[in-house]
Amino acid sequence: MFLGAPLAAAACGSSPRRNFVPDGEIVGQSVAVGHRIREFSSHLPQPEKYEEKSIVIVGAGVAGLSAARYLKRQNIHDFIIVELEREPGGTARSGSSKLAGYPWGAHYLPLPFKENADLIDLLEEMNLTEGRDNSGEIIVREEFLCREPEERVFYKGRWYEGLYLHAGAGEEDKRQLSEFQRIIDQWVNWRDNRGRRAFVVPSAFCSTDEQVRSLDQISFDEWLRQHNLTSSRLLWYCDYACRDDYGLRLENTSAWAGLFYFCSRVRQSGMESQPFITFPEGNGRFVKHMAAYAGDNMATGETAVSINPTESGVEVLCLSGDNLRAYRCREVIYSAPVFTAPFVIRGFREQRPFAAEEFQHNAWFVANLFLSDRPRQRFAKDFPLAWDNVLYESPSLGYVNATHQKGIDYGPAIFTYYYPMGGDGNQRWQLFNYSREELAEVCLSDLERAHPDIRNICERIDIMRWGHAMISPRPGFIYGGEREKALKPFHGIRFAHTDLSGLALFEEAFFHGIRAARECCENLGAVKRK
Repeated sequence: MFLGAPLAAAACGSSPRRNFVPDGEIVGQSVAVGHRIREFSSHLPQPEKYEEKSIVIVGAGVAGLSAARYLKRQNIHDFIIVELEREPGGTARSGSSKLAGYPWGAHYLPLPFKENADLIDLLEEMNLTEGRDNSGEIIVREEFLCREPEERVFYKGRWYEGLYLHAGAGEEDKRQLSEFQRIIDQWVNWRDNRGRRAFVVPSAFCSTDEQVRSLDQISFDEWLRQHNLTSSRLLWYCDYACRDDYGLRLENTSAWAGLFYFCSRVRQSGMESQPFITFPEGNGRFVKHMAAYAGDNMATGETAVSINPTESGVEVLCLSGDNLRAYRCREVIYSAPVFTAPFVIRGFREQRPFAAEEFQHNAWFVANLFLSDRPRQRFAKDFPLAWDNVLYESPSLGYVNATHQKGIDYGPAIFTYYYPMGGDGNQRWQLFNYSREELAEVCLSDLERAHPDIRNICERIDIMRWGHAMISPRPGFIYGGEREKALKPFHGIRFAHTDLSGLALFEEAFFHGIRAARECCENLGAVKRK
């Protein structure tokens, strides 16, 4: 359901500015820009000339940027990265203001295990680390780890610490939470006969043992009920986890993906999940760093509308405004969402290397609220404003306090509000047919249940609409076979996107960008030796 709960709450509000919606704008490109590939793919003019490149990267999200960074570090400069938006970063984009930066999507990175050498290399390069501990795990500088208080949840008029609602929990709730943790610990410690974990980041290194693969055949909701885990608090907690990382409800999420959320970032049983690296602008800090590598090799506002494999290489046609640009290259790294491939790549539909329609996405909107002051604390015993602030009885994910990491706990703030809408096409239609004022009303009426003064202190609300925000790891997709097929090159085109993991995570996109770039380098090297 979309809009119903928040707007119903607004109708019974008591604020004297109940109907007030502050100024703001829809941020980012119009949906029409992404749809240009459908309009132009069948009647493109023949280009007058081609620019010669070794590699063309399509898409400047995290995967495309990590590929560009890898190429530059290999001293390969003969490439271009084309991006239809005016700014790189995809769902890791960020904004800026005089007060602080703020995210438009992904806003944290869990500390990687020592085995994830490529990602640790990035963190060290950005000067975020200060050595290793006795076991070889990296130590991240304290100012880049999420500061306390980290999380709180709003329930029936009060704020409580953490995300699981302990307040008022009965003995059966406590028993089931303990049993759930026991099973999670078992999976954290589980290893197959090759020593591989069931769940680890990046997911390419997870075990493919049948015991693990079978978890993908049922929903997380069904898995919980098979284990007699029916506590409403535990079910809400697990449902929140699915909405947070995947934009899906409990019953629509693969049990494999649900367990991945809880197991993949815990080194061993009894340990806490890995701490978060975060900045006011979220993962936009990583985007800015990697985009600097691309430099003049990046063309934003340029939409790839036709990719044509030929006997001698690949031809890529792009629209920059109304101007056609054409590239001829040996390799293409396709780091755009996978479902777009049939619309862009010539011969894809006829040869069908994989079922692109199986890569299904869900819609979100993100709102940044610019506040003149912090909301008043209603009760002295309320848990204070935290980094992540979740509303228990809301279809939203609540908000992240973008100014939290700056260490300023008073005065103006920026709240980044997240609302996942699921993968239903009707919900995507709704998203793009509601006005900015209507979407702003959703977040205001939702938040004023916890913050009755929110309309009085909100000076502006900007909104980003993500029509295809995140890949959906629904039951049967992770091990359904199409991901594995998409990992294979198609006539000089290598796919590199977080879609290929079935998990919309920074680490997965980063991994696939490097993987594809490394494969390109190896192939081009082999060609040169002949």
